[in-house]
Amino acid sequence: MRTPEPPRAGAGAGAGAGGAGVWYLAYGSNADPGRLGCYLRGGRPEGGRRVYPGCRDRAAPRASAAVEVPGAVYFATESPVWGGGRAFYDPAVPGGPVLARAYLITPGQFSDLAAQEMYRTPGQGPDLDLTGVLRDGRAVLGDGRYETLVCAGLLDGRPLLTFTAPWAMGAVPPNPPSAAYLRCVAHGLLGAGAWDARTVAGYLAARPGAVGCWTAGQVLDLAGYGEGPAGRG
Repeated sequence: MRTPEPPRAGAGAGAGAGGAGVWYLAYGSNADPGRLGCYLRGGRPEGGRRVYPGCRDRAAPRASAAVEVPGAVYFATESPVWGGGRAFYDPAVPGGPVLARAYLITPGQFSDLAAQEMYRTPGQGPDLDLTGVLRDGRAVLGDGRYETLVCAGLLDGRPLLTFTAPWAMGAVPPNPPSAAYLRCVAHGLLGAGAWDARTVAGYLAARPGAVGCWTAGQVLDLAGYGEGPAGRG
């Protein structure tokens, strides 16, 4: 498991100008490489309801890493792709850590991922301007649910970037995630190899939105590690 360096003002300022690459911090369903692959290469994720066009550059990530960052992940709003709540990241909430998976991709791929998260077609507009988020650690590009950019730190000298909602965690009502969505997140975190199944299940069951609706045992079963039908060999 990797612990990123804290973000520094202006760090990684040249990332958007060339092929150095950025780390994409995946804290929700995109932690699963199969689900992320639908954004990169195009396709429909298992359990999802939408076919994604894919990035203009369909290359696989050059590297991946399990990471822990400050802040909080919570489930809110209603996903038309999965049903139920979807994951958001609030870096300002004390506590943590947030369990996540980082993927080394190009700035152009990061722009195309963000476009597809907002149900837009990649390449129809300019690539994201990363100047603000690299300078200030946060940049609000619009009022959409994934139009706020966050730099959560540096990994191997490259910025660790993600997108989230512009609102604070307590500003919207929590909403429990669907089984298919939660399974996808669990598989992604478990596949990183840094945390055992009970740690991942306990972490996800304790997220706002999941609390009181999903137990750690149910998450274990969804992930194939429990005692229910899905977890029995």
